[in-house]
Amino acid sequence: MSKKTNPPNKIHGVAHVFAAAAYSWAGVKRLWGETAFRHETLAACIIIFIFILIQANINFVILAILLILITFSVEALNTAIEEIADMVSPEWSLPAKHAKDLGSLAVFCMLCANGIFAAFVILTTFNWI
Repeated sequence: MSKKTNPPNKIHGVAHVFAAAAYSWAGVKRLWGETAFRHETLAACIIIFIFILIQANINFVILAILLILITFSVEALNTAIEEIADMVSPEWSLPAKHAKDLGSLAVFCMLCANGIFAAFVILTTFNWI
């Protein structure tokens, strides 16, 4: 019976938390290279600024931040899908196109959710609905 051992260079304990943070920061730096992510970040800042400017309910601001973070997560996953599709299928292929299109659809759905929520908050704050 052999003993199971950890793979070499496996990080444990508190160092693992710092390593995970470094991996996440590397992901942010990679994602910042995407024009779409920079536009989404700008839109997010504008939405939060408008909510603060119109003195929207704090619950709405918190929900907007959560929606924005989910959007960033979906954008990161979409970018990961595109990277993997490009690596696995450097030539044009229908499955790679479908994977990229589906990732883009997911991001688009999140952008629509953010826009609808922002419109709802603005209309509600001014008692227009």
